Amino acid sequence: MEAVTFGVLGPVTAERDGDALDLKGPRHRALLARLVLARRRVVPVARLVEDLWDVPPARAVGTVRTFVGDLRRALEPERPRRAPARLLITEGPGYALRAAPDAVDAWRFEEAVAQAGRLPAAQAPARLAAALGEWRGPAYAEFAAEEWARGERSRLTELRLRAVERRAELLVDLGRAAEAVPDLDAHLAEHPWREDAWRLLALALYRSGRQADALAVLRRARALLAAELGIDPGPRLRRLEADILAQDPSLDPPAEPAEAAARLWSRATEAYDRTVAAGARARLESTVGLLRNLAVTGGGGLAAAREHRTAAVAAAEETGDAELTARVIGAYDVPAVWTRSDDPEAARRIVAAAERTLAALPDDASAASARCRLLATVALESRGVRSPRGPRAAEEAERIARGLDDPALLAFALNGAFMQSCTAAGLARRRDAIGAELVTLAARHGLATHEVLGHLIRLQARCALADFPTADEHADAADRLAERHERPLVAVFTSWYRALRRAATGSPYDRVEAAYRTAAGTLDGAGMPGMERGLLPLALLGLRLARGLPAQVDRRADWGPYRPWAEPFALLAEGRDAEARAALRALPEPPPDLLYEALCCAEAAIALELGDRTAMRRTYDRLLPAAGELAGAGSGAVTFGPVDDWLAALTRAL
Repeated sequence: MEAVTFGVLGPVTAERDGDALDLKGPRHRALLARLVLARRRVVPVARLVEDLWDVPPARAVGTVRTFVGDLRRALEPERPRRAPARLLITEGPGYALRAAPDAVDAWRFEEAVAQAGRLPAAQAPARLAAALGEWRGPAYAEFAAEEWARGERSRLTELRLRAVERRAELLVDLGRAAEAVPDLDAHLAEHPWREDAWRLLALALYRSGRQADALAVLRRARALLAAELGIDPGPRLRRLEADILAQDPSLDPPAEPAEAAARLWSRATEAYDRTVAAGARARLESTVGLLRNLAVTGGGGLAAAREHRTAAVAAAEETGDAELTARVIGAYDVPAVWTRSDDPEAARRIVAAAERTLAALPDDASAASARCRLLATVALESRGVRSPRGPRAAEEAERIARGLDDPALLAFALNGAFMQSCTAAGLARRRDAIGAELVTLAARHGLATHEVLGHLIRLQARCALADFPTADEHADAADRLAERHERPLVAVFTSWYRALRRAATGSPYDRVEAAYRTAAGTLDGAGMPGMERGLLPLALLGLRLARGLPAQVDRRADWGPYRPWAEPFALLAEGRDAEARAALRALPEPPPDLLYEALCCAEAAIALELGDRTAMRRTYDRLLPAAGELAGAGSGAVTFGPVDDWLAALTRAL
């Protein structure tokens, strides 16, 4: 059955596959609107009668039942006679509309506004613009006079007005003030009593180089408030007017993030030059501290931190002081949740420096902490590389950390253990245990960033185990911590999770695709190429294969490191079976990262299409340890469906 969607942000509508449904008379529409407003909860028949009529007719209850029957036929025309309704259901004393979470425009709007609040500032305006695009007119437009709709209409309207103002505020803060002016002008024409909107418009004009216009706006606001309400402007408007007249530097547009990152690095390197010149080489560690703080801001900060970290390590090695170098390398304990490196070449250089420093350190208790940090660094920076060294380093780092009374060191070592927990399929429960320990440890000792990491690891692991209620709890906890501690990159992972959740729980294909594309937008400028490259096309390929649809591979898309697994599908579509077979045979084992099972399933799909029994046996053996899990969902981003379905298909073919 095609999904039915509902609109209440304007006239009340119901559509199937873009076609409007006939909702009959105004009371049918009122009944539907009343059930939408209840948000999947049961509304007793007696309450419906009370809301639909000022003076109910003698047979009002029977009339409501007739309306319900008419709506059911419109909403579920294919439902067999006497079969239970699946959308407009009878439950207890009344009825409930069990619409999907993304089937009502008002619900989508609220979710999009909430998502925007979790996104990095640079990405939030586009999400808010998309949310505001859901509106076609006043909420519950034809029921403005109804008492039952009044509270919800006011709530949604206020949320919309705040979204308009929040988007404008973000644009002004991002140095895009001119873009905010037209929307604020239109907004104030309809809602002239909103003082904060006047303030934002004046500030946007000032930052656009229109000082006179900004002052004129403030004078207009003052005159309107005095003439219509008999009040003076509030303190924020008065203060802004004074600041504009004084051309206060605090009103100047903010620096671009990349500019801010460059300034921070410049401060760090200047500090290093001064301290080295003065002979205080150990203070080079402060440079890495600055870079560590810069990295968690995401975007240009993360990219700048990666770029300059290797320079800091090289500078430390040049001093010939192994203990200093160990501290500089180990001080960069930025939590990592994606198991593919953003810069493999830089990672190799860091690992090589860490190994050289390990060899130069004294092998005694005095160097235990430094050795642990170096080993954890090797484990972290070797992620996604199939080598015995990474797992051994992670195991040794964890052993040392557990013998030392240093919670931060143990958290760092556990991050390394997590990075090396993808060497084979079916290790979600192991990762879940690491995440659980990190959450407990970090919460007890105030390690907020590692607490976020623990929740994200558990989110991924519970996805693999198809435990979405628990994954929801960890996504919400991560978002709350991110908001409290200003960790904008967390929203990238939770946005991808919510798209994956839709994919795995049967949301309509077009809704899931839209959610994936929205999630991919959060990666723009996030500074995480290791996650960004190829993830969207891989997610869409998994969505099609999991739903039994033919693969569609666009060669023009950026498949990044996943292109070897995409190429055989493209060759098959072109009828070049022999070349597809050769490409299948050339496939390496997937790297040991969170997408191991997903790539195994992609290989299985190609092998099944070509009837290649060798490849089928190989992928069956690789996937078998993950029986009972969702393939690829351990990434918290994509899924190729239940592993058991792939094992069954391979068994039948073999």
